[in-house]
Amino acid sequence: MAKINLRPWREELRAEKQKQFVVMILGAAIVAGGLVFLWKSDMDSRIAYQQSRNAYIETATKKLDLQIREIESLKRKRDELLARMQVIQDLQGKRPVIVRVFDELVRTLPDGLFYTELTKTGEKVDIVGMAESNSRISSLMRQFEDSDWFANPNLSNVSAADNRRAGYSQFNLSVQQKTPEPEVEDNK
Repeated sequence: MAKINLRPWREELRAEKQKQFVVMILGAAIVAGGLVFLWKSDMDSRIAYQQSRNAYIETATKKLDLQIREIESLKRKRDELLARMQVIQDLQGKRPVIVRVFDELVRTLPDGLFYTELTKTGEKVDIVGMAESNSRISSLMRQFEDSDWFANPNLSNVSAADNRRAGYSQFNLSVQQKTPEPEVEDNK
């Protein structure tokens, strides 16, 4: 006898396949949702990690900026102190020079001649003085030429003195101050 199936097997098969499809869609959606959740969690953790690194770099940069400002401030203070020390050393070094200059002014002064005014401007010394004769002024100029401390004497004016100094001539002279070379001792 032939088997006849009167049940609606096609509809049941279709319904079964539809249930399987829905289950597979739901499974795929759940897996996709899980993957999206994992990816988003990974991205959030990476972003948080990068933000923490950026925050660390910003704080380190601020600390370094403060240290750089402090270093620049210390450098300025150091430069100021070095400049002050240089000025003090220059003054200390020049202190004996003015004594030597005055000593040399006295050594070059011939008899019958005296200074009434001395003015120093930079390396130039202007002298106003009184002399008994013009030969004494010439002698003074020669002694300035031979001096280790002075050079280039320049006589600008010689005139008769006022009534208080009868017989004297007033003169104006300028010389250049020079620093003599230190003497080198040979130890032979």
